[in-house]
Amino acid sequence: MLPGLPPQSGSAEEKRLRKLYRELNPQDQASLLRFAEFLAASSSNPVEPMTVFPEPEAIERPQQESVVKAIKRLTATYPMIERDRLLNETSSLMTAHVIHGKTASAVIDELEAMFERHYLELKANFEERNPF
Repeated sequence: MLPGLPPQSGSAEEKRLRKLYRELNPQDQASLLRFAEFLAASSSNPVEPMTVFPEPEAIERPQQESVVKAIKRLTATYPMIERDRLLNETSSLMTAHVIHGKTASAVIDELEAMFERHYLELKANFEERNPF
């Protein structure tokens, strides 16, 4: 019997589901139950369409900051930007710092400009698709 369902009530679909459940081996019963829980959880929280593009978090740049910490700060500042979009440029800037000796301050300035540019592109695309 399916946990949580009364034994003799329900629609024809529920009765069919109970019958199929009883015919499964215990491992498949557990899989079916996990899948049902997944479906129930995903359908109970419908995603509301975004009407306003999110603003960046206000995280101040410290006076002394490493490039790695700056990347973490900027990722937290702009959580709406997918990391994959930034990987190539971020890697190039990190290489310029570590291998070619570009100062951390200069690299961080470029990182900030890059993150802001990507943010503004995403925001412009959003506003173009969602004119309010």
